[in-house]
Amino acid sequence: MTSQLNEIEAGPIGLLLSRRSGSAKRMTGPGPTAAELDVILEAATRVPDHGKLVPWRFIVFEGDGRSRFGDVLAECFCAANPEADDERLRVERERFMRAPVVVGIVSRVREGLPIPTWEQMLSAGACGMTLVLAAHALGYVANWITEWCAYDPCVRAKLGLADNERIAGFIYIGKSAVPLEDRPRPDMRMLVARF
Repeated sequence: MTSQLNEIEAGPIGLLLSRRSGSAKRMTGPGPTAAELDVILEAATRVPDHGKLVPWRFIVFEGDGRSRFGDVLAECFCAANPEADDERLRVERERFMRAPVVVGIVSRVREGLPIPTWEQMLSAGACGMTLVLAAHALGYVANWITEWCAYDPCVRAKLGLADNERIAGFIYIGKSAVPLEDRPRPDMRMLVARF
């Protein structure tokens, strides 16, 4: 039985079992090449999508786009927190510089359809998770983060989000500057019931 388990874990399922989040604060380059990022994004679209609605889209932040968006973050943070000091505004300006590439997953729900909005949101979540797994499959580390900027009205406006859109998360992609450690995983006996 142990031999069979080792064989299973050495196969494609091992990719899933080895995935870990890497801290955005401890990322370095290089990030995915343009061709690799295209593959990562393409893989992210291969998710359940009831009604073929494509209830998600991507915003890619790379190169100078990360620092330009940092200026947006500092501006929006300062508008909501006028007492913010220069150090905090510097942190906001550098937030997206932590990784070589950041991908925003935008959930876009369409109301009034037979497809429940909950299913549309779940599809966007599946899109984000598949993106994380695709980055891992190509040898990168990824970290799915929301933070204040995913919910801020000023940031939403600057990104041009429609009323039916929201940020499902920002996924930071790069190489880990430190060895990844696994966190304690849940006891499956506490999670699985059989009917």
